[in-house]
Amino acid sequence: MIEVLAAVAGAGITAAAMGLGGFSRRNDEARTAVIRLTTSVEHIATQLEVIHTDMRDANRETFSRLNLVEQRLAKLEAHPHP
Repeated sequence: MIEVLAAVAGAGITAAAMGLGGFSRRNDEARTAVIRLTTSVEHIATQLEVIHTDMRDANRETFSRLNLVEQRLAKLEAHPHP
């Protein structure tokens, strides 16, 4: 009878230890996933800042060229051709 109780207690302890091990592993996996997601979001934010800067510079160049063309056109319109 004692052997049966010892076997049941041993099985219970083993099951509890395995459950804690699985919980710890899932916890580590979740932490790793959070770190990966955080790193990915930070990378995307950096890339968006770069794209924003590039777009701002491109817009600045485009509008300065349009302004120059507009000024040249205004000069041509001011001088009528014979």
